[in-house]
Amino acid sequence: MNELVWLLLPAAAASGWWAARRSASKAQERRARTTPAYFRGLNYLLNEEPDKAIDVFVQLLEVDSETVETHLALGSLFRRRGEVERAIRIHQNLIARPALDEEQRANALLELGMDYMRAGLYDRAENLFLELKEMNQHVRKALQNLIIIYQQERDWEACLRVSEELEPLVSESLGLARSHYYCELAEEALRRKDTEKAVRLLKKAARAEPESVRPTHLQARMAMESGECRKAIELLHAAVEQDSSYLSEVIGDLRTCHARLDDLGGLRRYLEGFLDDSADVAVVLALTDLIMEMEGEEAASAFITEQMEQHPTIRGLLRLIELNSSLPHVKAGQILVGLKDHMERLLAERPAYQCTKCGYSANTMHWQCPSCRSWSTIRRKNEPDEKCR
Repeated sequence: MNELVWLLLPAAAASGWWAARRSASKAQERRARTTPAYFRGLNYLLNEEPDKAIDVFVQLLEVDSETVETHLALGSLFRRRGEVERAIRIHQNLIARPALDEEQRANALLELGMDYMRAGLYDRAENLFLELKEMNQHVRKALQNLIIIYQQERDWEACLRVSEELEPLVSESLGLARSHYYCELAEEALRRKDTEKAVRLLKKAARAEPESVRPTHLQARMAMESGECRKAIELLHAAVEQDSSYLSEVIGDLRTCHARLDDLGGLRRYLEGFLDDSADVAVVLALTDLIMEMEGEEAASAFITEQMEQHPTIRGLLRLIELNSSLPHVKAGQILVGLKDHMERLLAERPAYQCTKCGYSANTMHWQCPSCRSWSTIRRKNEPDEKCR
């Protein structure tokens, strides 16, 4: 309640400042007319009737060239507080006034569009931002908000069109975003079994951002589907060269391809090349599984024990417990099994991925951060996040 008082009092104070700027005769007339209303509004606040108080204070602020900014600020404050319906009411009331000039109307349209976005009314917000673009007012902000809307609606064609218009107006390249838009369209084409269109789209994605790993991985997946395992392996290696942190995401596909070629030894040699440069637990676990399959459980246990001495991780220790609890010479097998259960629960509570830009945590891989909407910023958590000491 106190917060609302402090929010609305500036609006009422602005009304008094506006009245003071009038001529003496008009000031006297307004004081006689608005002072009772001002105290009536305060009374509504004290009686916990904020809706009535808002109506009174908005009426105090008669819309003219000197009070438009106050209306805009008041609506913006309500939106930031999460009271979107009140923000919409204020901005709609402002737009309905015929006395606004073009710039003032544009400011009100922008604020109302942002109100609608906050309320999830994307179709209404879209219409307002398109109107602003046609008016050549707040074009950059309008285009930025349109991209947010189209991404939310998964209208990737529209995202591509708007990003082309927006890029000259901002100081950063939008190539990475466009690359992901093409990839999204390519995945839709693949779901429809339209391979030719998917290939064309992935080529455009690679041109839009040559360092983007997603088009390369999708091309590898397509090669796997068509049985071209050697080509798929080359593409997967290329993806890792583009972004070494992405290795953990392609290990499963690499294993599938090498298994089809009866070349698990080749995969082992490839992964061993990363042990000196990286403490990626996914590499250690993949090698442990390969060694167990090729040489047996004892060799796998010895390998992962050595790795955990150098780079202890929760997932690595959990795998070590699984191996040791199945070996006949381990006398404390029951204790290890109990410890394994506890560690599994602990690991399940830890998000496996995190956004490098905003810190958003997730249990699954996202190409676009659900929080800050940045592309290619979600990464699997590795060292030192998973270190035990």
